[in-house]
Amino acid sequence: MTSLVSHPALAYWFRGKSACVIGLGKSGAAAASFLHRCGARVSVTEKRPRRDVVSWIRRLPKGVTCETGGHRLLARPWDLVVASPGVPAQVWRDLRGTVVWGELELGYRVLSLAGRWPRRVAAVTGTNGKTTTTALLGEIFNVLGEKTVVAGNIGTPLCEVLDVLSPEHVLILEVSSYQLETAQAFRPSVGTVLNVTPDHLGRHQTMENYARTKFRLFQNQSPADAAVLNAADPWDRRLAKDPPGQVYWFGHEKTGAPGVYHVRGRLESALPGAEGSWPVPRCLPGRHNIENALAAVACARFLGASRDAIGRALRTFRGVEHRLEEVRRWRGITFINDSKATNVDSTLVALQSFPGRLHVIMGGQHKGSPYTPLKALVKQKAKEILLIGEAAGLIQKDLNGAASLVPCGTLDRAVKTAAQNAREGDVVLLSPACASFDQFDNFEHRGRCFKEVVNGL
Repeated sequence: MTSLVSHPALAYWFRGKSACVIGLGKSGAAAASFLHRCGARVSVTEKRPRRDVVSWIRRLPKGVTCETGGHRLLARPWDLVVASPGVPAQVWRDLRGTVVWGELELGYRVLSLAGRWPRRVAAVTGTNGKTTTTALLGEIFNVLGEKTVVAGNIGTPLCEVLDVLSPEHVLILEVSSYQLETAQAFRPSVGTVLNVTPDHLGRHQTMENYARTKFRLFQNQSPADAAVLNAADPWDRRLAKDPPGQVYWFGHEKTGAPGVYHVRGRLESALPGAEGSWPVPRCLPGRHNIENALAAVACARFLGASRDAIGRALRTFRGVEHRLEEVRRWRGITFINDSKATNVDSTLVALQSFPGRLHVIMGGQHKGSPYTPLKALVKQKAKEILLIGEAAGLIQKDLNGAASLVPCGTLDRAVKTAAQNAREGDVVLLSPACASFDQFDNFEHRGRCFKEVVNGL
């Protein structure tokens, strides 16, 4: 396979052209590096001060310039602007006469221009469950022995894996609403919106905007493609008429429509020509994780995965780090890392996954939603809530009277307090319902710190 960056179409589009990447992180660095290899004149603009991004600057190729502390470079004319997912639309929306793509869109355009966009692409979005579903899909096709690449919001930007992809690959992508804001031509063979619940409303403003952004996943599909939707989700049902391709459903009640359903402890496919039945995987606790498995099976069957491969993958899959991850059992106490629970709905499903006797660590950077929807379950299942981070006061106010509320400030203190208060058979659950950026680099950093403290007890 010839080098991707030497493809004549890419040379025409990028060589000698000026390109500005907004935002320096995983996606921004990957986009800047790829464009530089294609011969573009690349600059990066980042609003954070240099001291906060110096490690990322060091990763940029020689010849890529970077301004920090603002976006003054955007006043210049550019042939192409690439917006990183974390950059809100108001930063780039009014750039006149400039092509603006996201990193996901850039990757799609590059592979399409070079004739290398894979024939089988699954894209997974939704408020919760994206990473688990994406990882399970990857496991299914790895079991099949297919050439499989898992990328996107799961941690590996698409622009990092462009060189290895070909039409013969199976590409599994986790896609966020931020990435879909800049999606224009991006087209997956099958996509799923797992659920739509309140999140990122500071950016999307309304639930209508947020839901419609998720459904941009399907805007370029053809009648030969498929959308996999949650039969119990009001937004999925409301917007189900929008996808131009085939619509398949998943859920806990069989509806008679084509899809995959949870029936008497089994996952049952009612997809035309792709029927099958499998036991519910034991490694995925909770009703929501059954839904993730249903969606993954539906997408996999549409892409041609065999019944046997799906069964083997469901048996061997061990879940995803930071998602209801069992860290340790210590003195009869079970410690669970659910650091990925960065919103109220994620914590709600975490609470639903355990019978009770919970010591729940909550708090972090507030995301705008009230915590009162958790009150009934907290009262039913939690012995105490251990509060950390900036949102501790808001959580304490919203959950007052539901359980013992213990201000701890830091994660280290919360873990040690919970370990001291818990008894044999109890569960210490980190499920913050908040973003992590007040005290940590990201939710992964928060989860790793939790595990370090737990393993040090």
